[in-house]
Amino acid sequence: MLIIGEKLSIIAKRVREAMLKRDKGPIQEIAKAQWDAGARMIDANIGPAEDGGEELMQWMVRAIQEAVPSPVCLDTTNAKAIEAGLQVHDNQWGRPLINSTSNDPERFPILELAAKYNSQIIGLTVGKGGLPADAEERCAIAAEIMARAMEYGVPLEDLYLDPLVLQIATSQDHALHVIKAIRMFQELNDPPMKTVVGLSNISNGCPRHVRPIINKHYFALLMYNGLTSAIADAAEMGEVAKTIDIITGKTLYAHSYLEM
Repeated sequence: MLIIGEKLSIIAKRVREAMLKRDKGPIQEIAKAQWDAGARMIDANIGPAEDGGEELMQWMVRAIQEAVPSPVCLDTTNAKAIEAGLQVHDNQWGRPLINSTSNDPERFPILELAAKYNSQIIGLTVGKGGLPADAEERCAIAAEIMARAMEYGVPLEDLYLDPLVLQIATSQDHALHVIKAIRMFQELNDPPMKTVVGLSNISNGCPRHVRPIINKHYFALLMYNGLTSAIADAAEMGEVAKTIDIITGKTLYAHSYLEM
C-alpha cells in the first residue's frame, strides 16, 4: 500500500500562508511528519494556482525534496504548473505522480506531460458530463482513460485509476459504488490496474471527531477490496495499512510490525 501524504494542501491555513510567504519551515515540517508516519510520496496541492503557479510548484517540489527522500504528487489543475514541477523533480527518490487527467477533453493534454517526462499519472473517473452514477459508469470511464493513455504513450502500469470518493454526508450511496469500482478496475487489465483514492473526501462535511473514524474504516474496506494507494494522512492510516497487510498475509507478522 502506497500512502501519499495529503497534508500539504493550500486549503489548510498554515500551508496556504507558508506558500504565500515562501516559508519552507512549515512545508518541510509537515512533509517530514508524513514521511516519518509512513508516507512514501508527498502530495503538493497548490490548487488552481492561476497566477504564479509555475514558480510555486517548483518551490514546493524543491522544498519537499530538500526535507525528505520522497517523490512528489503534483496536485493542481494548472498544466503549466505541473510541467514546471516535473522539470525540477529529483527522480532519484522515485518518479513523480501527476494528479490528474480525466475524461474531460480539457484534461487530455496532461497525458502528454506524463509521456514526455516519464511520469506516473492519476486517471480520475469523471467526465465533462458530470459525476458518474455508479460503479459501472466509473468502470466505463476508466476503460476510456486507459485506452487514451496508451494512445498518448503512457504505459498502463504508470496509470492509477481513481473512482472518485464523494462525501458520505451528502452522497452516501456512492461509498459502496466506489468499493465496487475498485474491484471492477482490477478486472480491466492483467496485471490488475493500480488504484488510488482521495480518502478524506469521504468524511468532508462530517463533525471533526467523526472524520478519523469514518476515514479509517472506509480505508480498511477499500484495502480489503484491492485498493493499492491512497492520498491520506499517513499519521492516521499508516497503522491501518500495516495491520491489514498482516491480516491478509501480504506481509509476515512480527511483534514489531508497526515499527517496520
